[in-house]
Amino acid sequence: MKRKLFTICLASLQFACAAENLNNKSYEWDIYPVPANAGDGMVWKLHPQSDDFNYIADEKDKGKEFYAKWTDFYHNHWTGPAPTIWQRDHVSVSDGFLKIRASRPEDVPLKKVVSGPNTKELPGTYTGCITSKTRVKYPVYVEAYAKLSNSTMASDVWMLSPDDTQEIDIIEAYGGDRDGGGYGADRLHLSHHIFIRQPFKDYQPKDSGSWYKDDKGTLWRDDFHRVGVFWKDPFTLEYYVDGELVRTISGKDIIDPNNYTGGTGLVKDMDIIINMEDQSWRAVKGLSLRMRTEKCGRSHFPCRLDKGLYTGPRRIGFL
Repeated sequence: MKRKLFTICLASLQFACAAENLNNKSYEWDIYPVPANAGDGMVWKLHPQSDDFNYIADEKDKGKEFYAKWTDFYHNHWTGPAPTIWQRDHVSVSDGFLKIRASRPEDVPLKKVVSGPNTKELPGTYTGCITSKTRVKYPVYVEAYAKLSNSTMASDVWMLSPDDTQEIDIIEAYGGDRDGGGYGADRLHLSHHIFIRQPFKDYQPKDSGSWYKDDKGTLWRDDFHRVGVFWKDPFTLEYYVDGELVRTISGKDIIDPNNYTGGTGLVKDMDIIINMEDQSWRAVKGLSLRMRTEKCGRSHFPCRLDKGLYTGPRRIGFL
């Protein structure tokens, strides 16, 4: 079976999804029902941002199908958390997957990496990032069918407001078979952030449930799994793994206890972002790629966006 990423949105029976009715087309994810409850008088409808990645997009020239839905970079000019350096030519589509690779050539520049009180100069890590051309907003369900890269880098599917102040993480995880400092391939980070940019403040839940681990000892790099979030309303997030509800957070005390949003909660339209990154906090601790000679060039994070956006939920997939 091909793996894909798709997005769906929650709508009333009267709500028309953008442009075209995608429900007349069959998709491989159709065998998986949307696990979240649409609510009384509501139905799940497919959103056209969804992408099954059943086309070819070369690293150098990705073509019309890709660019109709995606930008092959972050949603602004930031190149990623140091030592990450996002590169447009590290993203491609083939064999039914979005593929994001990582590399560290001999001439890669050094990057100043700062995490808390720690500062180091480390060789940069080239990798890729894409951003949706359509933004989403609650009520929406987004699900990724994903297999984490066997890498110490983070494999990510997430949503972020254009002003970088509200974030919902669908998948943020480290699939590497090397020691991850307690955050290994058996964990999925199911979380969100609310930021104040000046002066910088960052809230995210710190409860144990935000680092999900099942009771089977699953290593999320070993096979494909469906991971989704139902952004139900400004103060409610439901997280699903393989169709099962594994985490619910609701209310101001866990969504925004510091009142960074001024009491509104998660209300901003968000871009969908898919990327790999060599995260600063891991790099300064020696938990990420350590040497120029490490085989990061074979690391890749393939993924597919299948079911367009529904006015409600959505899905994504990684390889």
